[in-house]
Amino acid sequence: MTDPTFREPLPPHKDPSAAGGFLVALGMLGGAGVGFAIGQATPGFLVGTGVGVLAAVLVWVRDRR
Repeated sequence: MTDPTFREPLPPHKDPSAAGGFLVALGMLGGAGVGFAIGQATPGFLVGTGVGVLAAVLVWVRDRR
């Protein structure tokens, strides 16, 4: 019979990873807003998406270390 007070050991603590999805969404919205202000919403959206993805990749690379 097993001891009812026995607890399994906890797994090793791992720090939470940084989330870069917010940066992608922020880039999309910001790019569309800036593009709309200058009369080019679609290119602004695409450039903002690219900048957001680049920022998210940089966060991911930094977090891997």
